[in-house]
Amino acid sequence: MFDALLWRWVPLVATLLLSGCSTLDYYSHLAGGQLQLLQARGPIAELLESPSVDTELKQRLALAQRARDFASAQLSLPNNDSYRLYADIQRPFVVWNVFATPEFSLTPQLHCFPIAGCVAYRGYYSQSRARGAAALLKQEGLDTYLGGVEAYSTLGWFDDPILNTMLRWSDERLVAVIFHELAHQQFYVAGDTAFNESFASFVEHEGLRQWRAKQGLPPSDPQGEQQREQFIALVLASRARLQQLYASDLPPAQMRSEKQAEFTRLRADYHALSKREWGGNGRYDGWINAPINNAKLLPFGLYDQWVPAFTVLFEQVDRDWPRFYQRVTALGKLPEAERHHALTELSPGA
Repeated sequence: MFDALLWRWVPLVATLLLSGCSTLDYYSHLAGGQLQLLQARGPIAELLESPSVDTELKQRLALAQRARDFASAQLSLPNNDSYRLYADIQRPFVVWNVFATPEFSLTPQLHCFPIAGCVAYRGYYSQSRARGAAALLKQEGLDTYLGGVEAYSTLGWFDDPILNTMLRWSDERLVAVIFHELAHQQFYVAGDTAFNESFASFVEHEGLRQWRAKQGLPPSDPQGEQQREQFIALVLASRARLQQLYASDLPPAQMRSEKQAEFTRLRADYHALSKREWGGNGRYDGWINAPINNAKLLPFGLYDQWVPAFTVLFEQVDRDWPRFYQRVTALGKLPEAERHHALTELSPGA
């Protein structure tokens, strides 16, 4: 259920390869995984012409190609071979990301690289290796969370393929992720996840709105997005309460007890919301009923923080994509504090 949120936390595997890693073993693992993916790619145009390819697969790939053409022609996103290739990697996720935080902190353990900047996870092509890494971190007393990721981005260093992992999505979500990932290729600021993901999320949402209009489809049903926003708001409220708890000077045993009480409260708030406003729809039951810790809360909020500011910016340039990207680039070149101040000023209600 949580995968609709998690897919956006994209592993920048290729940039890690280019930057050098903390251990030769990890470097070798990434190199092997990246090579395997490159060798699995093939042109979608050839698959669409092949009589041996399954009809349903052809339909999904044809949709991806229409969205890919739309992205460059209508949204002015990079025109390259990314998402014009297909790879079946014979597994449900392309990588597994490991997140970690201290027991009484919401500050992630960062991994910093020259090109990607600092990211709050380490990606593994092997689920068993990811589990092993998480277990070692847990032995150090850290909260850990392991999440499988279906999408893959290399910021344009390689031609990223459509993956078999992505074809489990709905048509709308498949189109959306193509727009989102091409936005990362359009512009990326090393080390500023909130900026990068908010920018890509805006391009995704506005691009999908324009796509639906162009295809003669009705606007997206707002109910699902409203439920998603309400769920995120619950988690962010819980995270804020945890931050207050961790800033206190309570003894560790009492803080540990109150931490678990907060997770119990989060579950209760979710089930009450689901029953009161969603008609019992349990779209996030899987996530909420599984174990919760600090690391599991990390991705929330990053993808929406500056979306209102980018929405205002888009209107300021009369909804012109090239001018919009020029303004985004100018913002991205500012020092981080100035950039966040400028985005705050753009945000409605500032």
